[in-house]
Amino acid sequence: MASEYVFISDLHMGGDEQLTALDFETELLSFLADLEERGGDVELIINGDAFGLWEYAEVTGPAKLERVIDDHPRVFEQFRATGATIDITLIPGNHDYDLACDDSYVDRLADFNVDLEQEISITREVGDGEIWIEHGQQRDPNNRMPDWGNPDALPVGYFVVQRIVAAAGRYSGQARGDWLRDIQSVAPMEEIPRWLLSNYFYREMSPFLRAIVVPLLMFFNLTLLYLFGTVLETVGLLPARFFTDNPVVQALGVAAIVLELIVAVNLVIIAVLVLIAVPLWLFRRDLRRTLERFGVVLSGVRVGQGDAPFLNAAKEIFEANPDVTVFVYGHTHRASVTEWGDRVVVNTGTWLKNLQHVETRFSRLPGVYYPSFRLNYVRLFAEGDRVVVECEEIETEQPIDLTRFQRLVARRPPRPDPIPARTVIDPDGRLEP
Repeated sequence: MASEYVFISDLHMGGDEQLTALDFETELLSFLADLEERGGDVELIINGDAFGLWEYAEVTGPAKLERVIDDHPRVFEQFRATGATIDITLIPGNHDYDLACDDSYVDRLADFNVDLEQEISITREVGDGEIWIEHGQQRDPNNRMPDWGNPDALPVGYFVVQRIVAAAGRYSGQARGDWLRDIQSVAPMEEIPRWLLSNYFYREMSPFLRAIVVPLLMFFNLTLLYLFGTVLETVGLLPARFFTDNPVVQALGVAAIVLELIVAVNLVIIAVLVLIAVPLWLFRRDLRRTLERFGVVLSGVRVGQGDAPFLNAAKEIFEANPDVTVFVYGHTHRASVTEWGDRVVVNTGTWLKNLQHVETRFSRLPGVYYPSFRLNYVRLFAEGDRVVVECEEIETEQPIDLTRFQRLVARRPPRPDPIPARTVIDPDGRLEP
């Protein structure tokens, strides 16, 4: 066993067409080179989804990994160099579940000094305690493997990725810009429809059509106010010509005509929406019930659940295995450290781009998915009779990939929750969730 463990996860290297792009290649190479230079009794553990093998539709079997190697030769050569001075261990996640189903992957990755352990979870000793390490897909109903190691026993999530994510990779070259490849960063998958709508509006919609739609949407609330005020005038609660035929508005000349036209169009839209609202609501409810009956939901980890299923799993592991001090997982792409007394739950996050939905300064305009990176890794080691968990972020200068219009209308996103840089626990201490 090593005296120090370093964790990263969810690199998602690979995929059809633009999905194989690696925005963080420079940072990853530097990170691996630093580990090579430092050397010592260290083990780098990549706890799942190192590769995006599910994102390939045109190649199958071990040829998927060969495609990743061909697309990212510098990364694999650095794996070889780093693995010559420290241990590198990799466990499968859901997106690279193929690694658990074919022993040939063990030998192929060994060529690059990467030790593949084809297990759902592994453990390591740290001081007087243990580390429980998994990817986390087994805690997600739609990505749980029903028969680990069986290549034909695939969860619903696989088919979602094949139909949606892999397809996005194949058609990414048709988009205006390379935004479509960011579908890998949309989490949870419930967000995909809203993300597609946002990018259609801001990137793919005809500029001429957008120039017509934007004023209608921006003045939608004004139309509702106008409609409400007209009703109050009609019943006598407001004086006449307060809203209708207001002399101040009429004095605007041509601008008044344009404003009245926008209001008129919005009133027609409101009337149509009211007429179809009830049947649409009934259809939506029936569709949701049907999907739930067949067990098809876009993600077992719903927006409202957050990391609750994984924290519950960690508590069960702690209670069943008193020697386990640290529970490490990934999968959700949300880096975090949760301390329960003298036990710690660590989410290793992702090196993919993070997309955060933010509202616009003008209501009714679609929200914007604000991009950012949080390239972090976790170090675990013993310090006397204590266990230390350190989280470090790697600086990156990746550009904010937004159009000028998105920058104009989007609100600034809130800063991500801070992660403790250093957490010290006692393996003999109590679990106090």
